[in-house]
Amino acid sequence: MREVVFVKKNKDKWVNYESLLTGNTKINPDDLTVMYLDLTDDLAYASTYYPESKLTAYLNELAGMAHRKIYKTKKTSGNAIKRFYLHDFPLMFYQYRQYLLFSFLVFLLFVAIGWFSTTQNLDFARWVLGDAYVDMTLENIKKGDPMAVYKQANEVDMFLGITINNIKVALYTFMMGIFLGLGTLYYLMRNAIMLGTFQYFFLKQGVFWESVRTIWIHGTIEISVIIVAGAAGFIMASGILMPGTYTRLYAFRQKARDGLKVMVSTIPFFIMAGFLESFVTRHTEMPDRLAVLIILSSLVLIVYYYVFLPKKLYLQQQYEQSK
Repeated sequence: MREVVFVKKNKDKWVNYESLLTGNTKINPDDLTVMYLDLTDDLAYASTYYPESKLTAYLNELAGMAHRKIYKTKKTSGNAIKRFYLHDFPLMFYQYRQYLLFSFLVFLLFVAIGWFSTTQNLDFARWVLGDAYVDMTLENIKKGDPMAVYKQANEVDMFLGITINNIKVALYTFMMGIFLGLGTLYYLMRNAIMLGTFQYFFLKQGVFWESVRTIWIHGTIEISVIIVAGAAGFIMASGILMPGTYTRLYAFRQKARDGLKVMVSTIPFFIMAGFLESFVTRHTEMPDRLAVLIILSSLVLIVYYYVFLPKKLYLQQQYEQSK
């Protein structure tokens, strides 16, 4: 983009920011954060393509003013972390809600494909899940404990191993977005087909409810956050595929940064899922009501955080700006 076009597109916005930052008007902390992020984005672009321009120096000064105002009222790093998870990230994620929906629909499609493929040929389960797992599960079913696999390892060792592995899977799902989103699509497909195959296999063995009320204790969060990681991968890919008026490199950098924020948001949820799988799922003797309560609570938490909270914060921001 030529500098004159860049200036024409953003001049009114910068003038407004400057008047707010230099005046005596009290700026809402939420608006100040949005302003600072917007200015740093523009500054990064100007620094890349017009490094010797007076525009770059001007934007640097504005961004510095916004930075000082933000950190003048900042109290502790703990508050910053809390603010990221409960405000800044959900507000940012609202603009990417369609990517979450797309990732969910893709995952659902491949779950259905895995389910259908297994209905056509039960040996498909061996190909997807592996002979060792299938044989072990059949043996556990004969013994009357279909979910015994969750009781075999020490709780702490299981927690560490599962949590690290799940985070690795999510990171791969995200990072493979660099291949125009095809890598992300592959990882979603692989996990979804495995899930569909897994569930139909247990249905065929007559222990479908036992599998659902057990694996979804941890799987509700685990699977949901894999879908969120898929959304992060597609967000990064969009920077390459749909750069808009920016260069592909600049757009990619911005989308990759936002995708990384999405991944940071998933870490607490993967810890929760690992804890549930290691310390709770193994108690297959728990009442059905308790298992269902845990599953529904996990689902409500995920949907609230990634769907309703972003919308709530966005509408709140729009209301405050309109006053």
